[in-house]
Amino acid sequence: MVNSRMSTSGQARPPKKDRREEAREHARLMRAEQVKRDKRRRLFLRGGIGIGLLAVVAVVALVIVNNVNAPAAQGPANMASDGILLGSDGTTVSAATTAAQSADAKPIATDQTALTNTANIVVYLDYLCPICGTFETTNGDQITKWVTAGNATVEFHPISILDRASSGTKYSTRAANAAACVADYDPNKFLAFNTAMFAGQPAENSSGLTDAELTSLVQGAGVTSTDVASCITDETYSGWVAASTQRALDGPIANADIPKVEGTPTVLVNGVKYTGSVSDAAAFEAFVTAQTTAAAGAGE
Repeated sequence: MVNSRMSTSGQARPPKKDRREEAREHARLMRAEQVKRDKRRRLFLRGGIGIGLLAVVAVVALVIVNNVNAPAAQGPANMASDGILLGSDGTTVSAATTAAQSADAKPIATDQTALTNTANIVVYLDYLCPICGTFETTNGDQITKWVTAGNATVEFHPISILDRASSGTKYSTRAANAAACVADYDPNKFLAFNTAMFAGQPAENSSGLTDAELTSLVQGAGVTSTDVASCITDETYSGWVAASTQRALDGPIANADIPKVEGTPTVLVNGVKYTGSVSDAAAFEAFVTAQTTAAAGAGE
């Protein structure tokens, strides 16, 4: 007969009271272990959530920092119309001053209502464009005389459509950027700068002028601001050049009888496009005279 105090393995079993105590102790140890596991899990979850929150904060902070450190590209001062307006009191040529706008801002059209007794000449040009060079060579001196005498205003819009023709150096963009630099830092010298740019114009399909050569040319035109050199080297306004060029090509064009610019040079006199020969000074003078007379008559 098997002894009731022996286990099936042949070992003696503890008394019933002791077995209850053993069970209680076992249950207590299990509960304690479960409490430890629950505590570890809660700590882990809290740590995980914390890490997640830190990650979200880091992303938000990164977005904020990036937005603060990467403002919208800026345009130059004195070119709110996407061009620079030059006029004179009869003695000294000076630029109309305007505040800088963001590069992608809608241009503010020049108010020509007070310019009814003058020829208001607007020129869209690319500094690598040989036809623009011909127009400047033919008519530049006469335009300068008209403006200096107070008989005309001239508004230059430098754009960039010939980067493909400068052997990969993007000369059109760099030259237009240089123009924006002069307009920003020494606007009253812009007419002399424009003349110098075409006097030293490189050939189409060449590499164009280097930044150092552009800086030298600018200084030779009488620009004295020390900020212009770094503005040229850094291509500070290249984003604005791209944006303003696209606006000219897309239109609309303010104060004009054309919807958009389709090539350079595009020359307007009192809002009317000049379609005559760019190499015929007499033809352009006759056109300017006719438009000025028509504007004066309309204003009476």
